[in-house]
Amino acid sequence: MIIADQVLDGRAAVLAATGHHPYARHVLPPEMQPRGYQRDGAVVWVLPAGQRPTVAALGAARPALDVCADLVAEGVLGAGQWLNLPGLDPADLAGRLNVAQRDEWLFLWTTAAPPRQPGEERVVRLTEADHPALTALIDEAFPSTTSRPGDAGVVGWYGIRDGDRLLACGADRTRGDVGFLAGLTVAPQQRGLGLGAALTAAMTRAMLTRYAHAALGVYPVNVGAIRLYRRLGFTNTATRNSVRLA
Repeated sequence: MIIADQVLDGRAAVLAATGHHPYARHVLPPEMQPRGYQRDGAVVWVLPAGQRPTVAALGAARPALDVCADLVAEGVLGAGQWLNLPGLDPADLAGRLNVAQRDEWLFLWTTAAPPRQPGEERVVRLTEADHPALTALIDEAFPSTTSRPGDAGVVGWYGIRDGDRLLACGADRTRGDVGFLAGLTVAPQQRGLGLGAALTAAMTRAMLTRYAHAALGVYPVNVGAIRLYRRLGFTNTATRNSVRLA
């Protein structure tokens, strides 16, 4: 069960407990005041209703799972809610949480501007008038992405055009005080030409004019993308597990 001396009240307390980790700073906007819990090297916090994830955690995986199991037992967490947990062995979930889905991914971040890439000057901010072209490109090149025109979580869009045609795009999904790149997409017939590098570098450079950190998420199986992001300076890594409760 949760005990009083493990409780962290508010964003400042959670950030202090995590050492102001960039993932915590990303997922917690300044106005958000979560309830957090600290146990045996893990920091777990519950976000306000309507947020995804409902719970996030950093630090030791097993104590984080134990806190989440306690929150389920107390009725704080329930079916269909998403938890964003540290890197863990799937076997550790057995007997602790009833899981419907688990996705492992990497949270990468940088504090340094990337090396200049050929074609960066072609990257422009997009507007609402570009939404039809964005939708067409995403449907063709990255239909599984959750970053789409009209999504309330998207702050803005960047892209590379060839005349009226959109060749590449990326979303600014910043929510806290870490600039966050998402939905990076290049038209299939344009891949291998350096557009992804130009887009990522330009977006990262733009983010770092406003924030001390820029970050993005990538699946471990996407080896080519990881290699590119490392080359552009995203050398800091936190393994994440997105878990949906059954």
